[in-house]
Amino acid sequence: MGKVIAVSNQKGGVGKTTTAINLAASLAFADKRVLLVDMDPQGNMTSGVGRKDRDKDAQTVYDCLIADSTSGYIPVIETDVHGLFVLPADRQLTGAEIEMAALPQREFRLKQTIDRLRDSYDYIFIDTPPSLGLLTLNALVASDAVIVPLNAEYFALEGLADLVGTLRRVQSSLNPGLDILGVLLTMHDERTNLAQQVTREIREFFGDRVYSTIIPRNVRLGEAPSHGKPVILYDVKSKGAEAYLALAREFITREHALAERG
Repeated sequence: MGKVIAVSNQKGGVGKTTTAINLAASLAFADKRVLLVDMDPQGNMTSGVGRKDRDKDAQTVYDCLIADSTSGYIPVIETDVHGLFVLPADRQLTGAEIEMAALPQREFRLKQTIDRLRDSYDYIFIDTPPSLGLLTLNALVASDAVIVPLNAEYFALEGLADLVGTLRRVQSSLNPGLDILGVLLTMHDERTNLAQQVTREIREFFGDRVYSTIIPRNVRLGEAPSHGKPVILYDVKSKGAEAYLALAREFITREHALAERG
Protein backbone atom coordinates (compact mmCIF):
# COMPACT_ATOMS: atom_id res chain seq x y z
CA MET A 1 0.00 0.00 0.00
CA GLY A 2 1.40 3.38 -1.04
CA LYS A 3 2.17 6.17 1.41
CA VAL A 4 0.21 9.40 0.99
CA ILE A 5 2.03 12.64 1.83
CA ALA A 6 0.64 16.17 1.76
CA VAL A 7 3.12 18.92 0.97
CA SER A 8 1.59 21.73 2.96
CA ASN A 9 2.11 25.10 4.55
CA GLN A 10 -0.51 27.80 5.12
CA LYS A 11 2.05 30.38 4.00
CA GLY A 12 2.42 30.85 0.26
CA GLY A 13 5.66 31.14 -1.67
CA VAL A 14 7.63 28.59 0.35
CA GLY A 15 8.24 26.07 -2.44
CA LYS A 16 5.41 23.59 -1.88
CA THR A 17 4.76 22.86 -5.55
CA THR A 18 8.47 22.93 -6.43
CA THR A 19 9.16 20.44 -3.65
CA ALA A 20 6.30 18.10 -4.55
CA ILE A 21 7.27 17.98 -8.23
CA ASN A 22 11.01 17.63 -7.79
CA LEU A 23 11.00 15.21 -4.86
CA ALA A 24 8.47 13.03 -6.70
CA ALA A 25 10.50 13.13 -9.93
CA SER A 26 13.69 12.26 -8.07
CA LEU A 27 11.96 9.30 -6.42
CA ALA A 28 10.68 8.18 -9.83
CA PHE A 29 14.28 8.21 -11.08
CA ALA A 30 15.04 5.91 -8.14
CA ASP A 31 12.58 3.38 -9.61
CA LYS A 32 9.65 4.34 -7.39
CA ARG A 33 6.16 4.63 -8.83
CA VAL A 34 4.86 8.05 -7.81
CA LEU A 35 1.63 10.00 -8.21
CA LEU A 36 1.24 13.77 -7.91
CA VAL A 37 -2.20 15.07 -6.92
CA ASP A 38 -2.81 18.74 -7.71
CA MET A 39 -5.22 20.30 -5.19
CA ASP A 40 -4.38 23.93 -5.96
CA PRO A 41 -6.83 25.76 -8.28
CA GLN A 42 -3.87 27.56 -9.88
CA GLY A 43 -2.82 24.19 -11.31
CA ASN A 44 0.89 25.00 -11.00
CA MET A 45 1.80 21.38 -10.35
CA THR A 46 -0.06 20.31 -13.49
CA SER A 47 1.71 22.89 -15.64
CA GLY A 48 5.01 22.20 -13.88
CA VAL A 49 5.03 18.66 -15.28
CA GLY A 50 3.92 19.80 -18.72
CA ARG A 51 0.30 18.70 -18.57
CA LYS A 52 -1.58 22.01 -18.50
CA ASP A 53 -2.51 22.12 -22.20
CA ARG A 54 -4.89 19.18 -22.25
CA ASP A 55 -8.31 18.86 -23.84
CA LYS A 56 -10.51 21.48 -22.17
CA ASP A 57 -13.17 18.84 -21.54
CA ALA A 58 -10.71 16.43 -19.93
CA GLN A 59 -11.54 15.43 -16.38
CA THR A 60 -9.48 16.62 -13.41
CA VAL A 61 -9.34 16.15 -9.65
CA TYR A 62 -12.39 18.44 -9.53
CA ASP A 63 -14.52 15.68 -11.04
CA CYS A 64 -13.30 13.23 -8.40
CA LEU A 65 -14.28 15.62 -5.60
CA ILE A 66 -17.72 16.54 -6.90
CA ALA A 67 -18.85 13.26 -8.46
CA ASP A 68 -19.26 9.94 -6.68
CA SER A 69 -15.62 9.46 -5.73
CA THR A 70 -16.07 5.85 -4.64
CA SER A 71 -16.39 4.65 -8.23
CA GLY A 72 -15.87 5.75 -11.80
CA TYR A 73 -12.94 6.99 -13.85
CA ILE A 74 -9.95 8.64 -12.16
CA PRO A 75 -8.14 10.91 -14.69
CA VAL A 76 -4.52 10.06 -13.85
CA ILE A 77 -2.13 10.87 -16.71
CA GLU A 78 1.51 10.09 -17.42
CA THR A 79 4.32 12.66 -17.33
CA ASP A 80 7.60 12.74 -19.24
CA VAL A 81 9.33 11.09 -16.27
CA HIS A 82 9.04 7.31 -16.30
CA GLY A 83 7.11 6.18 -13.23
CA LEU A 84 5.70 9.65 -12.46
CA PHE A 85 2.00 10.36 -12.92
CA VAL A 86 -0.31 13.29 -12.14
CA LEU A 87 -3.95 13.75 -11.19
CA PRO A 88 -4.32 17.23 -12.70
CA ALA A 89 -6.17 20.36 -11.68
CA ASP A 90 -7.36 23.52 -13.41
CA ARG A 91 -9.32 26.68 -12.59
CA GLN A 92 -12.51 24.65 -12.29
CA LEU A 93 -11.24 23.59 -8.87
CA THR A 94 -11.83 27.17 -7.63
CA GLY A 95 -15.54 26.50 -7.20
CA ALA A 96 -15.08 23.08 -5.63
CA GLU A 97 -15.03 24.36 -2.04
CA ILE A 98 -18.44 25.98 -2.42
CA GLU A 99 -19.90 22.95 -4.19
CA MET A 100 -18.45 20.49 -1.66
CA ALA A 101 -19.91 22.40 1.29
CA ALA A 102 -23.32 20.80 0.71
CA LEU A 103 -22.02 17.30 -0.05
CA PRO A 104 -22.00 14.44 2.45
CA GLN A 105 -18.62 13.59 4.03
CA ARG A 106 -17.22 16.75 2.49
CA GLU A 107 -13.83 16.51 4.24
CA PHE A 108 -13.37 12.93 2.99
CA ARG A 109 -14.07 13.40 -0.74
CA LEU A 110 -10.41 13.22 -1.79
CA LYS A 111 -9.66 10.35 0.59
CA GLN A 112 -12.25 8.20 -1.18
CA THR A 113 -10.38 8.69 -4.45
CA ILE A 114 -6.90 8.29 -2.93
CA ASP A 115 -7.87 5.03 -1.22
CA ARG A 116 -8.68 3.60 -4.65
CA LEU A 117 -5.21 4.58 -5.93
CA ARG A 118 -2.97 3.60 -3.02
CA ASP A 119 -2.12 0.10 -4.19
CA SER A 120 -0.88 1.37 -7.57
CA TYR A 121 1.90 3.63 -6.26
CA ASP A 122 4.79 3.63 -3.82
CA TYR A 123 4.16 7.28 -2.93
CA ILE A 124 1.39 9.79 -3.53
CA PHE A 125 2.21 13.48 -3.02
CA ILE A 126 -0.61 16.02 -2.66
CA ASP A 127 0.08 19.68 -3.40
CA THR A 128 -2.14 21.96 -1.31
CA PRO A 129 -3.27 25.58 -1.62
CA PRO A 130 -1.73 28.13 0.80
CA SER A 131 -4.87 28.30 2.96
CA LEU A 132 -6.93 26.18 5.31
CA GLY A 133 -10.08 25.65 3.27
CA LEU A 134 -11.92 22.49 2.26
CA LEU A 135 -9.34 21.66 -0.41
CA THR A 136 -6.47 21.66 2.09
CA LEU A 137 -8.59 19.84 4.66
CA ASN A 138 -9.36 17.13 2.09
CA ALA A 139 -5.64 16.76 1.40
CA LEU A 140 -4.76 16.47 5.10
CA VAL A 141 -7.57 13.99 5.79
CA ALA A 142 -6.44 11.83 2.85
CA SER A 143 -2.77 11.81 3.92
CA ASP A 144 -0.69 9.63 6.21
CA ALA A 145 1.82 12.41 6.85
CA VAL A 146 2.87 15.93 5.95
CA ILE A 147 6.07 17.42 4.57
CA VAL A 148 6.34 21.09 5.52
CA PRO A 149 8.50 23.32 3.29
CA LEU A 150 9.75 26.40 5.15
CA ASN A 151 11.86 29.22 3.78
CA ALA A 152 14.46 30.66 6.11
CA GLU A 153 12.80 34.03 6.64
CA TYR A 154 11.30 35.82 9.63
CA PHE A 155 7.68 35.23 8.61
CA ALA A 156 8.30 31.49 8.46
CA LEU A 157 8.85 31.53 12.23
CA GLU A 158 5.70 33.59 12.78
CA GLY A 159 3.56 30.98 11.03
CA LEU A 160 4.95 27.92 12.81
CA ALA A 161 2.48 27.99 15.71
CA ASP A 162 -0.47 28.38 13.32
CA LEU A 163 0.77 25.52 11.19
CA VAL A 164 1.25 23.13 14.12
CA GLY A 165 -2.13 24.17 15.54
CA THR A 166 -3.85 23.41 12.24
CA LEU A 167 -2.29 19.96 12.03
CA ARG A 168 -3.29 19.20 15.63
CA ARG A 169 -6.89 20.19 14.96
CA VAL A 170 -7.07 17.94 11.92
CA GLN A 171 -5.39 15.16 13.87
CA SER A 172 -7.83 15.40 16.78
CA SER A 173 -11.04 15.58 14.78
CA LEU A 174 -10.57 14.14 11.30
CA ASN A 175 -7.34 12.14 10.88
CA PRO A 176 -5.79 10.74 14.09
CA GLY A 177 -2.87 9.18 12.22
CA LEU A 178 -1.67 12.42 10.62
CA ASP A 179 1.84 13.49 11.59
CA ILE A 180 4.69 15.65 10.35
CA LEU A 181 7.01 13.42 8.34
CA GLY A 182 9.61 16.08 7.76
CA VAL A 183 10.36 19.79 7.60
CA LEU A 184 12.30 21.03 4.58
CA LEU A 185 14.25 24.28 4.47
CA THR A 186 13.81 25.89 1.05
CA MET A 187 15.01 28.97 -0.87
CA HIS A 188 17.99 29.06 1.43
CA ASP A 189 20.76 31.64 1.18
CA GLU A 190 23.47 30.61 3.63
CA ARG A 191 25.26 33.93 3.18
CA THR A 192 22.71 35.86 5.25
CA ASN A 193 22.72 35.97 9.03
CA LEU A 194 18.92 35.82 9.08
CA ALA A 195 18.86 32.55 7.16
CA GLN A 196 21.37 31.02 9.58
CA GLN A 197 19.41 32.23 12.61
CA VAL A 198 16.04 31.02 11.28
CA THR A 199 17.58 27.67 10.35
CA ARG A 200 18.87 27.21 13.91
CA GLU A 201 15.49 28.08 15.42
CA ILE A 202 13.59 25.75 13.08
CA ARG A 203 15.96 22.89 13.93
CA GLU A 204 15.51 23.61 17.65
CA PHE A 205 11.71 23.66 17.25
CA PHE A 206 11.31 20.51 15.12
CA GLY A 207 14.46 18.57 16.07
CA ASP A 208 15.31 15.57 13.92
CA ARG A 209 12.19 16.04 11.80
CA VAL A 210 14.07 18.71 9.86
CA TYR A 211 15.76 17.21 6.80
CA SER A 212 19.53 17.56 6.66
CA THR A 213 19.19 18.45 3.00
CA ILE A 214 18.62 22.15 2.39
CA ILE A 215 17.21 23.47 -0.90
CA PRO A 216 19.16 26.54 -2.04
CA ARG A 217 17.90 29.51 -3.98
CA ASN A 218 18.49 28.47 -7.56
CA VAL A 219 17.54 30.10 -10.86
CA ARG A 220 17.07 26.74 -12.59
CA LEU A 221 14.41 25.72 -10.06
CA GLY A 222 12.46 28.82 -11.00
CA GLU A 223 12.91 28.31 -14.75
CA ALA A 224 12.03 24.61 -14.98
CA PRO A 225 8.22 24.94 -14.46
CA SER A 226 7.91 27.36 -17.39
CA HIS A 227 9.29 24.56 -19.57
CA GLY A 228 6.86 22.02 -18.06
CA LYS A 229 9.69 19.92 -16.61
CA PRO A 230 11.04 18.88 -13.21
CA VAL A 231 14.47 20.42 -12.73
CA ILE A 232 16.07 16.97 -13.05
CA LEU A 233 15.02 16.98 -16.72
CA TYR A 234 15.64 20.68 -17.27
CA ASP A 235 19.18 20.88 -15.84
CA VAL A 236 20.34 17.83 -13.93
CA LYS A 237 23.69 19.48 -13.08
CA SER A 238 22.12 22.51 -11.41
CA LYS A 239 22.35 23.01 -7.66
CA GLY A 240 18.57 22.73 -7.45
CA ALA A 241 18.53 19.32 -9.14
CA GLU A 242 21.40 18.09 -6.99
CA ALA A 243 19.59 19.23 -3.84
CA TYR A 244 16.35 17.42 -4.68
CA LEU A 245 18.24 14.26 -5.64
CA ALA A 246 19.97 14.45 -2.26
CA LEU A 247 16.59 14.98 -0.58
CA ALA A 248 15.21 11.89 -2.33
CA ARG A 249 18.13 9.82 -1.02
CA GLU A 250 17.57 11.14 2.50
CA PHE A 251 13.83 10.55 2.17
CA ILE A 252 14.35 6.91 1.15
CA THR A 253 16.86 6.36 3.97
CA ARG A 254 14.38 7.72 6.50
CA GLU A 255 11.57 5.58 5.05
CA HIS A 256 13.71 2.45 5.42
CA ALA A 257 14.49 3.41 9.02
CA LEU A 258 10.78 3.92 9.77
CA ALA A 259 9.94 0.54 8.22
CA GLU A 260 12.58 -1.20 10.32
CA ARG A 261 11.16 0.36 13.49
CA GLY A 262 7.75 -0.97 12.48
